[in-house]
Amino acid sequence: MRFFLTLGYTMQGVIIGYYIYQLTNDPLALAMIGLVEAIPSIGIALYGGYVADKSEKKGLLLKIFGVMWVCSVIMLLVTLPGIHQYINYHLALIIIYVMIFCIGLARGFYGPTAFSVMTHIIPRELYPNSSTWNSSTYQTAAVIGPMIGGVLYAYAGITPTFIVVVIFISIALFAITQLNRHEAEYIPKESIKDSLKEGISFVWNSRMMLGALSLDLFSVLFGGVVAVLPIFAKDILNVGASGFGLMRSIDSIGAVLTMLAMTRYSPMGKPWRNLLIAVVGFGVSIICFGLSKNFYWSLFFLFTLGAFDSISVLIRSTIMQVLTPDKMRGRVSAVNSMFIGSSNELGAAESGAMAKLLGAVPSVIVGGSITLGVVFTTWLKTKKLVPMTLNEINQPEIIEAIDSDSDEVLVTTPKDVE
Repeated sequence: MRFFLTLGYTMQGVIIGYYIYQLTNDPLALAMIGLVEAIPSIGIALYGGYVADKSEKKGLLLKIFGVMWVCSVIMLLVTLPGIHQYINYHLALIIIYVMIFCIGLARGFYGPTAFSVMTHIIPRELYPNSSTWNSSTYQTAAVIGPMIGGVLYAYAGITPTFIVVVIFISIALFAITQLNRHEAEYIPKESIKDSLKEGISFVWNSRMMLGALSLDLFSVLFGGVVAVLPIFAKDILNVGASGFGLMRSIDSIGAVLTMLAMTRYSPMGKPWRNLLIAVVGFGVSIICFGLSKNFYWSLFFLFTLGAFDSISVLIRSTIMQVLTPDKMRGRVSAVNSMFIGSSNELGAAESGAMAKLLGAVPSVIVGGSITLGVVFTTWLKTKKLVPMTLNEINQPEIIEAIDSDSDEVLVTTPKDVE
């Protein structure tokens, strides 16, 4: 299910970004793609988490995927040969942006619902390993999708490529029909406002969870480069649509290979320390990519960017799974979606706007530098979390001591918690 959805979704992102930049030649138009998707996704996320907690999961997923499928079909129709005899390209752009907006709404419900379903399928003791394989599946699709999208776009055009996108999303929609029903474990007895407040308070009062989400949000917000890749491919490196497809997927290749390595060499020994190191690597890779004028060096730095990002994704998702109570998974995942799920889109908007203001290369270098500043600030504020092991994270009394600034339990050793 997730594999084919990601395959179609990443293909769609590649071809829409390149198509819009070809039509407009304007970095601000690329920024609008991220902004138009992020606004509804963030705006509906908390309510989406509430609905996910109190709803039967299979039926909700069918509705979510159905909306995504309809939006993709409409964008396919807008790209049909000869369509501009009936609508001009300005109207076509408006229709595409409206469909992206609707997909953003669907994503606001998808993240919390999918996160809740995973807990019904996977035993708690397998969460760390399942996070690795789940992320590997996602990253594998994220590798293949952009490559297929870039090559098909270059040699067949936008419409045939969109047909393939719709086929992949159709397969994902069919796969959901094969799931078992998973009834809600949470029956709300309080108002929606109080229920949502409970989820927000849980995240806000957990220093480790809040720190992980904040670190990812600000690093991706200022350090994202995906939105400006069409500019690098078309105007700086001069590699065209096929080169853009490779650039768009190479970070996921780095992520997949790193994820596979992490099935054997887990970064969860000291997760917070490793998370900070990974985000430093992410920021350095961004700066090096911005400075590169060679296509192959650019691919290498995108590869390392994806590798470091996959480490932070694995650590953050495992921390969330370990610390979140079952009855609150939808609402906590909704908060995660507000921080993380839309940080890519907000980062795309920021990157496009900065590229318009400063130029593509300076905007990337500035973004990477800000990412390093965010890591340093986070390290200053979370030094107590650096030596913690995953075993200690599983101990509620230790986490409570950390969150309450108590030093008494912080001297607990791994031997004590065993």
